[in-house]
Amino acid sequence: MGLLDNGLKGNLATGLGIGLGASILAPAVLPVVSAAVRPLAKAAIKAGLILYERGREVAAEMKEATEDLAAEARAEMSAEASAEEAAGAQAAAEAERQGKPGSE
Repeated sequence: MGLLDNGLKGNLATGLGIGLGASILAPAVLPVVSAAVRPLAKAAIKAGLILYERGREVAAEMKEATEDLAAEARAEMSAEASAEEAAGAQAAAEAERQGKPGSE
């Protein structure tokens, strides 16, 4: 900051000279800088769009895989519940059959 402070404490002529030089050079320098920066900015935007689209694809694939796993888990839970229900009904029938006199 000391260098910047010292540069700003110069006399009025120095400040006017810097301002005048910048205003004269700006029309010549800005098109060159713009011509160099524009392709870089365009490439950065293009890369960002590509990354965004790829991210959307990956997110959709992850969502689909998660939904598939959830559906498989639900199917297994349903099958297990059906098996437990059938086993319970069979045990109840067996108990009822054993509990009745004369069924043997």
